[in-house]
Amino acid sequence: METVVAQALTRGGAYAAISFAAIGSGLGCGAAGAAAIGAWKKCYAQGKPAPFQLAVFAGAPLSQTIYGMIVMFLISAKAETMSQHWPTFLIMGIFGGIAMGVSAWMQGVAAAGACDAQAETGQGFTNYLMALGIIETVAIFAMAFAIVLLATIK
Repeated sequence: METVVAQALTRGGAYAAISFAAIGSGLGCGAAGAAAIGAWKKCYAQGKPAPFQLAVFAGAPLSQTIYGMIVMFLISAKAETMSQHWPTFLIMGIFGGIAMGVSAWMQGVAAAGACDAQAETGQGFTNYLMALGIIETVAIFAMAFAIVLLATIK
């Protein structure tokens, strides 16, 4: 295979990592954001103060895009000198990005429930955040294991 094609496929894997992570973040923030807006509307309709904490829930899935960006940079750094490993980089970018993206999406779904519960009761913020943190851990694991695997490629 030509070096240019191998480098392009390596960079494609790098971009797949951030792309899939960002798709998940968009879906997750969309779900949580819609729930936050609905919960704020309920509060306004009932004459209750709208809790600012819902913005935290709505933005929680954004961090997975950062994890995808980190994996993208690490894979991309190897494109020039190690493009012979392009299949590994491509697969790692695709599946790592999907893992981070699904984590973000499901975190957004859970955050939507947290928005409703927080607005209705005004209690449990820390507990809801802990549940979101557990879901976040999936993306952190995907990123950390990608970093470990990338370090083994010589």
